[in-house]
Amino acid sequence: MSKSKQEIVPTTSAQMVIASGVDVLLGEIRAEWQAKSLIARVKTLLPVDPSSACQRLLNAAIHDLREKIVIAGLDVAQDAASINKLPSVSKAEDVQEYSTSHTLDLAYHMGLINRPEWRRLKRAYDIRKDLEHEDDQYEAGIEDCVYIFRTCIEIVLSKDPISPVRVTDVKDIIESPERVALSTEVVEDFSSAPDKRQLEIMKFLISVTRDAKKPDIVRQNAIEGLRLLAASTRKSTGAQVGQYMQELLKSKPADLADMKVASAAGVTAYLKQSKVKQFFEEVYSHFVKIGHRWDRYDQHGKLLDDFEDVGGLEAAPPETRAKLVLWMVRCFLGEPGGYGMGVNRSVFYSNVAAPRVEGYFRQSGTLIKADFEEATKDRMVKAAVTDKHIARRLEKLRDMVATEVLTE
Repeated sequence: MSKSKQEIVPTTSAQMVIASGVDVLLGEIRAEWQAKSLIARVKTLLPVDPSSACQRLLNAAIHDLREKIVIAGLDVAQDAASINKLPSVSKAEDVQEYSTSHTLDLAYHMGLINRPEWRRLKRAYDIRKDLEHEDDQYEAGIEDCVYIFRTCIEIVLSKDPISPVRVTDVKDIIESPERVALSTEVVEDFSSAPDKRQLEIMKFLISVTRDAKKPDIVRQNAIEGLRLLAASTRKSTGAQVGQYMQELLKSKPADLADMKVASAAGVTAYLKQSKVKQFFEEVYSHFVKIGHRWDRYDQHGKLLDDFEDVGGLEAAPPETRAKLVLWMVRCFLGEPGGYGMGVNRSVFYSNVAAPRVEGYFRQSGTLIKADFEEATKDRMVKAAVTDKHIARRLEKLRDMVATEVLTE
């Protein structure tokens, strides 16, 4: 056995570090990094010098973050650096020259890591600085090495580089001459995209939906794209999208098309509530104009579908929502049947409206419980439920409102 190999003898502290499971964590590092000499060196050092292994592992994590910053987009990096007073970034080489601390800050401000992850990595960096200057006053503890290994691998080295979706990617999809939907992969890439990229894409889709020169199919694809991406839009981005939508509306009242777009983008709450209230009051006026009687069933479909597209009962202001709930209760209950062509029907009600009302009540049950109970006190409702068949329909609605929607 050579002298060099004889010298590689695990120390007691190294044995304890390995016993803690950090060598198992190394197996979680991406294949791309597993093949690099830096990780190979970490594996070699771990049994004999855990402190040095920790330092090299953190170096690998910082190098990986720098690569991810470049992949995410230099335009995004430049904006984040400027806004947060970090060193200028105009080319990839600028990122490579970033200090460790600045790299962590830039990755955080670009959305590549969240705040808890940023704090963990900062703490790992502080520990590494102590390890670099070990002396009689500081000796690396097992917990230090385990913390650095777990932090660097779980937050950085085990995660694939993001594949940032761009406006052009979304544009190519929605401008199809037929109905298309954004793929799961695009939605996932959007969810990990920096705020700036998310904002660009949402603003682009909103502009397409409002462009009368675009084919209807493209505008519809854009609306569906907004719906798919809204759930993955971060709150910070959503607020900016809402501000953008509000600026588009300016002083004009919100119309049906505007509110469909706002609802699809998930930004209704960010609009001026005076506009939202005015819009839903007009919606309610339209409900009243069409009426809730069963013989207006041919107009109930579009009426209620449009209402769903603008957010339904959950988007309506409380005062208007209570009136809409009463309208829906009356519509669902119907009126006594048993005559004419419907001699075998005990209740005449709108077959078009009824299933839609059920959907609203099941979805918004908790929200509308008080509105529903108030609706049952209405004079017309009280008169209607003297009929036992209609009374059963009211109880059916009550069960829907009382049933909590269970989500996994």
